Amino acid sequence: MKIKVAMLFGGKSVEHEVSVITGIQAVMNMDTDKYEVIPVYMTKTNEMYIGDAVGEIESYKNIPELLKKSQRVIMVNEQGRVMLMPFPMKKFGKNHAVEIDVAFPAVHGTNVEDGAFQGYLKTMGIPFVGCDVTASAVGMDKYIMKAILKERAVPVLDAQLYTLADYAEIDSLMDRIENGPGYPVIIKPVNLGSSVGIGVAKNRVELSHALDDAFRYTTRVLAEHAILNLREINCSVLGDENDATASECEEPLHTSDILSYEDKYVNHAKDSGTKGMASVSRKIPADLSPEKRGEVRALAVKSFQALGCCGVARIDFMIDEDTGTLYFNEINTIPGSLAFYLWEPVGIPYRELLDRMIQLALKRSRTEAGLTFTFDTNILSQAGFAGSKGGKL
Repeated sequence: MKIKVAMLFGGKSVEHEVSVITGIQAVMNMDTDKYEVIPVYMTKTNEMYIGDAVGEIESYKNIPELLKKSQRVIMVNEQGRVMLMPFPMKKFGKNHAVEIDVAFPAVHGTNVEDGAFQGYLKTMGIPFVGCDVTASAVGMDKYIMKAILKERAVPVLDAQLYTLADYAEIDSLMDRIENGPGYPVIIKPVNLGSSVGIGVAKNRVELSHALDDAFRYTTRVLAEHAILNLREINCSVLGDENDATASECEEPLHTSDILSYEDKYVNHAKDSGTKGMASVSRKIPADLSPEKRGEVRALAVKSFQALGCCGVARIDFMIDEDTGTLYFNEINTIPGSLAFYLWEPVGIPYRELLDRMIQLALKRSRTEAGLTFTFDTNILSQAGFAGSKGGKL
């Protein structure tokens, strides 16, 4: 019997459109002899829809029309069986529910990749692909992530954290940045990906613009001193905190100081079709010495496991060309296009990659099923409120 996989994409995120591409790519490459795939589109208000057109990229040129001919559903756990149930439910006639065995979030960004959606899936009791709640949340919060990696001796750039309260006094904030990281400085949202809201400032005017842009998307931003002579190197990791392996390395190419959203998606939109991140200009393999390639791949696995990740992640590194120092920059716990283009060069085709990700999810589910989460006690039968202060016993 085939395993029923709900491929979930879209969602309430500034990376909504990128997620649609990632999700449909995955749907098109699943092993249909082994899996029955149910594409599930999540709107920008997180409503879920299924239907024949949901798995077709052309349908997303007119989303209102797509929704009209699709069925809205909600996730329901009925005696341990998780189903996609039509909503609103019909008062008369049958409500045809779709039972699923595993959820596959192909989502990016705040509200869907940051642990919030993973928490929902965990509460629903459905095995899900990718990082768990904690690793997803930490992987999205660049400030907390740096603190954990520093403790594990992973090299990261120092960063200063600023909030909306700091932004309310922007002149004072810019003074602190100038006296702290100094110019050139990178300003980035704490919890976004796809290069959204990230800017490099080399003077006070550019700094003001970068802060305005970053605070459009988030309530907390980081300031890091920018490396002038920089190479960016990316590497993906597949596995879990117990056993993981690294992919080939890539060097993304870009048109400005940093790899922008436009470099990743917009500049290649006309000829990329559903390639997503696979359409970005890049060198694969990156032009690295065997020693440096080995260093990148080893640090990728170390970082992945230090953060407790599962499934596939892509880790973005920086090399200071003046010193040769390698720095961890950020992790994408659900990378664009699931980084499949980094696995094909090392002999893992996209279909196999998806299979391994699902098997890792089922393995984690089996492991958690063997843990104890409740005690067989009946203290409520003896409970009373007389004289109780509400304290713990």
